[in-house]
Amino acid sequence: MTAKPRSKAGETGRFSQIFSLSGATGPLIGLILLCVFLSFATDSFLSFRNFLNIADQITVLGIMAVGMTFVILIGGIDLSVGSVLALAMMVLGYLNVEAGYSMTAAILGALVVAALCGAISGLLITEFKVPAFIATLAMMSIARGVANMITNGSQIIGFPSWFNMGAIIRQFGFLTMTVAVMIVVFVVAILFLRFREEGRSLFAIGGNPEVARLAGINVKLTTVMVYTVCAFLSGLAGILLAARLDAVQPSSGVAYELDAIAAVVIGGTSLSGGTGGVVGTLIGVLIIGVLRNGLNLLSVSPFVQAVVIGLVIVLAVAAETFKHRRA
Repeated sequence: MTAKPRSKAGETGRFSQIFSLSGATGPLIGLILLCVFLSFATDSFLSFRNFLNIADQITVLGIMAVGMTFVILIGGIDLSVGSVLALAMMVLGYLNVEAGYSMTAAILGALVVAALCGAISGLLITEFKVPAFIATLAMMSIARGVANMITNGSQIIGFPSWFNMGAIIRQFGFLTMTVAVMIVVFVVAILFLRFREEGRSLFAIGGNPEVARLAGINVKLTTVMVYTVCAFLSGLAGILLAARLDAVQPSSGVAYELDAIAAVVIGGTSLSGGTGGVVGTLIGVLIIGVLRNGLNLLSVSPFVQAVVIGLVIVLAVAAETFKHRRA
């Protein structure tokens, strides 16, 4: 019996299912219009080298934003990701440079410490009923404090040369190790939310935790795992940032949680949970990255850039609110 050939329409439908915009059509249009404007406003924006710079600049934010997407999808929030990033960086530096462990062991140690921070936050939220805002705010302070305690606030340098080269050398003329890791994280996250039962359960929990529990979903365990994964990805982002900087310092990652939340919200994920997706988050990350890149090319002050990005966030939330009122 011969296998029935897969129709072109079926393949197209499957592709569109994987990369569905999940309410991010508006942000995508905004990204296109932003690129069109910047292409006329500055000659260097459309250069291949500038696109490579944008890709390099959004890697850390992109990976952190994926974890934040999971958290916001279940109706939570994580304010500790920037501090967890710094802690993972300091653990990496201490284990490899100060203690003399191999880079592999140092990377694993940093990721374990980061994941442990997320697990603690998740347990505080599920078992001790601490509001997510308070639990992650406390973890933000604790992780930052421990990061400073490791070296008494000093930076660590002296990583192996290959570690830094991975963030500089472009394979095939365009792809660095850091960008490749970000792409893998996004692809895995998209497939997880689309085709895994555990991924679809995040939407159910965000929509109504009690209904999700009655449907057989282990809400507590899923919540703990989501915060653990979010912190793990923050640690991974910290490792990639250490590779780019070829140094680590405890002051890294300040206010990164705000950028991560902004990227998720701009990408169309609802702060109340239950709707959104990683494809939209990617668009949100690109909007922030392209906007900052364009403002830098136009020699706009960093202080003005902060105001502009704040206005973009307000517009994104206002658009979401308007859409829900019309629904």
